[in-house]
Amino acid sequence: MSTTCSRRSAFGTGTIEWSSNCGNCATGIALYAVAKGLVPITGDRTRVVMRNSNTGAVLEGVVDTTGGVVHDFGDQTVPGTRAGGVAVGLTFLRPAGGSTGSLLPTGRPVDELRLGSAAPHRVSMVDAGAPVVLVDALGAERSGAESLEQVRADVPWLRAVRHTAAPLMGLLDLGQEPGDAVPKVGLVGPSVPYTTTLGEQVAAEEYDVSVRMLTMNAPHPAIGLTSAVALAVAGLLKDTVVSRAVGGPTGEWLRLGTPAGVVAVRCSDLRDGVPDRVTVQRAARLLADARIYVPVSGARKAA
Repeated sequence: MSTTCSRRSAFGTGTIEWSSNCGNCATGIALYAVAKGLVPITGDRTRVVMRNSNTGAVLEGVVDTTGGVVHDFGDQTVPGTRAGGVAVGLTFLRPAGGSTGSLLPTGRPVDELRLGSAAPHRVSMVDAGAPVVLVDALGAERSGAESLEQVRADVPWLRAVRHTAAPLMGLLDLGQEPGDAVPKVGLVGPSVPYTTTLGEQVAAEEYDVSVRMLTMNAPHPAIGLTSAVALAVAGLLKDTVVSRAVGGPTGEWLRLGTPAGVVAVRCSDLRDGVPDRVTVQRAARLLADARIYVPVSGARKAA
């Protein structure tokens, strides 16, 4: 089945941006497709393959249908909420280079990005799941484990990083006005102890790398799934800011320390070091069924 996910390019501009995928939308669509009979149930797990028609990305959702039925509720949780939902394993298929045609749009795992006259920042520009520019937090005198309030103070600077990186990644033509959807932008640093937004303590050994991303022009409360994919793939590559923060190229699993908690991402089916499958365990729940009555355009009211 095909889906289209779109977002506003900037809040309040009234414009639509078509260059992004949305993992959370895809998770909900997978459950909806099974619940509404668009995809037949196949035992305890039901596979839904989706094509995001605005970007061409192909995703696979494996929905928990234990007992051969659709469940209204479940116990699967995700960072940032204690409410449970139906488990959905969301996999991005062949995610590298979907937007720019290359996993490393500049051809390098790390670049020195200069903003005006300031000292350059070490960044990795990666296209997997979504185009992202990842800033070496320690080199920028940050930790990568900042609070949401601290990240909010850095939004103007991180936007400047995004706008400077966009043309270097082939996402912006010369003279074109920069947007705030892609590339995704964030800070990456080594694991340190921190407290989540739910007040839970996370030890440094419970995860591999700290990450703080923006969503448009605000700190992301956790991490977008497309950004999680990009970080996991970047971790496999030598000398990226992700692998440097971890201490070397990562393995099959990468655990991301986000403001809301730890998100584990799995890379599998590697070809020449690049994964064909990147999976994140998610949850979804049907909230309501509704029918909206809309008058026919031009219809006359009854006398």
